[in-house]
Amino acid sequence: MNEQIVKRAFAAQYGVADAAVFAAPGRINLIGEHTDYNGSFVFPGAIDKGITIAIKPNGSERIRAFAIDLNEQATFGLQEEDAPAQSWARYVFGISRELIKRGVAVGGFDTVFTGDVPLGAGMSSSAALESAYAFALNHLFNGRLDKFELAKAGQATEHHYCGVKCGIMDQFVSLFGKANNLLLLDCRSLEYRYFPFDPQGYRLVLLDTLVKHALASSAYNKRRQSCETVASAIRRRHPEVEFLRDATFAMLEEVRHEVSAEDYNRAAYVIGETARVKAVCDALERGDYETVGRKMYETHSGMSQLYEVSCEELDVLNDIAKACGVTGSRVMGGGFGGCTINLVKESLYDSFIRTAKEQYLARYGKEPRVYDVVISDGARAL
Repeated sequence: MNEQIVKRAFAAQYGVADAAVFAAPGRINLIGEHTDYNGSFVFPGAIDKGITIAIKPNGSERIRAFAIDLNEQATFGLQEEDAPAQSWARYVFGISRELIKRGVAVGGFDTVFTGDVPLGAGMSSSAALESAYAFALNHLFNGRLDKFELAKAGQATEHHYCGVKCGIMDQFVSLFGKANNLLLLDCRSLEYRYFPFDPQGYRLVLLDTLVKHALASSAYNKRRQSCETVASAIRRRHPEVEFLRDATFAMLEEVRHEVSAEDYNRAAYVIGETARVKAVCDALERGDYETVGRKMYETHSGMSQLYEVSCEELDVLNDIAKACGVTGSRVMGGGFGGCTINLVKESLYDSFIRTAKEQYLARYGKEPRVYDVVISDGARAL
């Protein structure tokens, strides 16, 4: 459906009908949150929601872009000083610049895009946008970059043009995603392994608090700084510790009085989360979804109490899930709003959704949005 939407919009906007169409997905992350920039492990999957673009080179040195969902257009050049003002356009500009830096002869193009991955819900709409354009531009301008390099270009776009010092997980899974598989990614080495994920008798569902998070806010970068501070303190005693992923709780205790209580808590969460990702890998190999669920609840607790990236609404939805007997539930994404991800037995699904909507409505005057997600393929030409 989105393919037809972008084709029609492209023809209406630019008067031609032969644009190429590409898509890239958003993602869920089963477990492993705020671990990517700590060089540790994440466990994401691409989903059946994402960004779809229509695009055609225009023979100039200018980009003409139209955001269908915002009904906004932007025109800008390809030089560093040509950066557009609109935040959405900076993603298109940034990925173009990052591919140029990597030797792709990106020229001017006309483009439109739309998305069905909800903005600000923690499903990485921005990474889907970057990945769709990275994949398309590499293809259209005869680039020879592999998917690894395209993922790095997307991450660099966030760092250099959007003010978010994100890790690489979101862009990586948007490009490498595979239907019915989660992807265990080592964020330091970029080694990855697919894990079949087709839990019979369970469903994955996201409940959106409708509280919007802004990852570019100082809170995200501040937590990253906390992690780097503690890793640096530990490294003075243990030179082999490059990131917190290399640290143990014993090492953290050694520096407890050299770092602030806040920094200590942030690091304790990350060290614990690294262990939880490994435990979930083992559990999935056994088909043990009860352990997977238990680890999800532990992650929520850590993100709420130690990392402090939850919010009241997320904690309420997590409590409702627990009371309804949901197997696993946690805040997903950067936090400060967005969604909980829930692993729910089919037999409990209807009663859980009904209860969550009723209680949330009674408390906040609105129902949470419900997104059933299916694990799907990564970036591709349509």
